[in-house]
Amino acid sequence: MSTLVFDRPSVADIAALTSRPKLTAREVEVLLAWFRSDSKPAVARTLFLSLGTVNTHLTRIRQKYAAVGRPAPTKASLVARALQDDIVRLTDL
Repeated sequence: MSTLVFDRPSVADIAALTSRPKLTAREVEVLLAWFRSDSKPAVARTLFLSLGTVNTHLTRIRQKYAAVGRPAPTKASLVARALQDDIVRLTDL
C-alpha cells in the first residue's frame, strides 16, 4: 500500500496565491471590454483606443500578474485570475 505525501506549501507559495496585482481603473476597463469582446480591435473601437494601446494594457496586466507569482498567459487564465481576485464577476462577462 502506498502513501500519498503532500508537501506543505511554502510561505512564498501562499503569498503568491493571496497576492493581487494592483490594476488601474483603465486596465480593468480594457480587461472587461476584452472579456466581452471577440477581438482586441473591437475593444479598441469600443473604447476609442488604438490597438497598440489595448495591447499595452493587456501586456501590463499580464506583467502585474506574473510579478505576484500568478502568471496569466492566456485570455482564459486572465478571466480566471480576475474572477479569483473579485475584479470581475460572472455577471460582468
